[in-house]
Amino acid sequence: MYSNKENVNILTSLLMAHGIRHAVVCPGSRNSPIVHNLNECPDIVCYSVTDERSAGFYALGMAQASNNPVVVCVTSGTALLNVLPAVAEAYYQHVPMVVISADRPPQWIDQLDGQTLPQPDALGRFVRKAVSLSEPRDEEKHWYCNRLVNEALLDSRYQGGCPVHINVPISEPLFDYTTAELPQERKIERIEAEMPPHVLSHVCRMFMQAKRPMLITGQPMNPLMDEAVLLVQDDESYVPDFVLYTGGAIVSKRLKRFLRKAKETWVVNREGMVTDTFMNVTHVIQGDGRVVADQVSFMLEQQGHPFERKWQMLLADIGHTVCAYEPAYSQMAAVRYFEQHMNGGSSVIHYANSTAIRLANIFPSKCLVYCNRGVNGIEGSLSTAAGYSCVTDDPVFCVIGDLSFFYDQNALWNQNLRGNLRILLMNNGKGGIFNMLKGLEQSPARDKYVAAEHHTSAAGICQQNNVVYMKAENMEEMQYGIDRLLQEGSDRPMLLEVFTDAEEDEQVFRDYYTAIKNIKI
Repeated sequence: MYSNKENVNILTSLLMAHGIRHAVVCPGSRNSPIVHNLNECPDIVCYSVTDERSAGFYALGMAQASNNPVVVCVTSGTALLNVLPAVAEAYYQHVPMVVISADRPPQWIDQLDGQTLPQPDALGRFVRKAVSLSEPRDEEKHWYCNRLVNEALLDSRYQGGCPVHINVPISEPLFDYTTAELPQERKIERIEAEMPPHVLSHVCRMFMQAKRPMLITGQPMNPLMDEAVLLVQDDESYVPDFVLYTGGAIVSKRLKRFLRKAKETWVVNREGMVTDTFMNVTHVIQGDGRVVADQVSFMLEQQGHPFERKWQMLLADIGHTVCAYEPAYSQMAAVRYFEQHMNGGSSVIHYANSTAIRLANIFPSKCLVYCNRGVNGIEGSLSTAAGYSCVTDDPVFCVIGDLSFFYDQNALWNQNLRGNLRILLMNNGKGGIFNMLKGLEQSPARDKYVAAEHHTSAAGICQQNNVVYMKAENMEEMQYGIDRLLQEGSDRPMLLEVFTDAEEDEQVFRDYYTAIKNIKI
């Protein structure tokens, strides 16, 4: 039996018609008719997450894993505002997400009624479409409600994917489940055109005809490019005259500054958006950047290009130095050992922001790599990895720093987690990245306030959430712990907490870049 709320039933029917299969649901009374319906749907699997901020990132991870829109359903009031960080990340990563918020009847907004605030458009420009479903009173209102849901769900998949927001005002009584069947709702479909072959051919031809062309694929990884730019930043012979950029965030500021020296950049993205990252865009092509990158890569393999060979030789020299460099016990040593012993295959790695993703760019991975680099800071990295692990049987690893982990510890407060989630937690007692920012050491506020120095361990968090806990305080323990993370079977998540010293981590970084600067080109 389903709810007696007509707008809720229209929504539920169309969610199923549009192929929604996963829903992250948060507790609440106002959204209970929606949650009840989602739970009744035989083709939709519900995942309970109490913390709405974490729930949004769970949905993000599930959408990444399934390549399909995922619902996150919240109750009225500030619950909706808590999903905004995840929605913003999904917006910049072009990940489909359907935010469904229950709401009070509009006449009670701003009347000091409990848990009420203006919810339509509350997520602002970070959703492609925002609709509010009034409770239908006649056939025309029913048609309007149907159309709005169709529009929103179509937009969640359009041009690669984007978050949308469906707000659902629900009047009392809330708990009447007397509808035997969902209505058969009209489903609207959109047919998207692919990039015309002549456009793809033209882009590839322009690339191959350039004297110094460069393909930049952006997020999630540009391994060793930061080191390469450090070596050649004053050598004009390495500066491209034509950059083909398929979008996505670039971690290295040094690389972005270097590419601003290029003569022109052509950007490819599904939205046809002007993203002038390098301040020299001359053309924007609407299309799938992955298709373009694959075709250009194929042509380079078949025909070769002297400028591409020049860069490959440079990257190979750097790669040899990186392989030979053996850092002392540190966060760098942990990530190096982890990546060296990762088997690859179907495994997936989620790197948290800040130091973790910078280390990932040093050691090329054998696995598919994700990072909330669209816009997020330290929030949500663990929840995204946890959400991803819920909808796949593949091993999912999360490499994360201490501040990111403790900020998002509610990701582990979830009954859906299984043994395929493995966490490498690097704890040096503060935001170690701040040790590397030149000039900040002059501030007496750096350690306590900027870097949030602490003496916290994940042991108790793991115990209360039934997570297998290990710790390491030296190289031997670290390597043994990573071996267990990679190889040991478990029906519960496993976490290795690697304790290091922030100052020693900083020195290892300095030694590493000294070794890079000694490379002769």
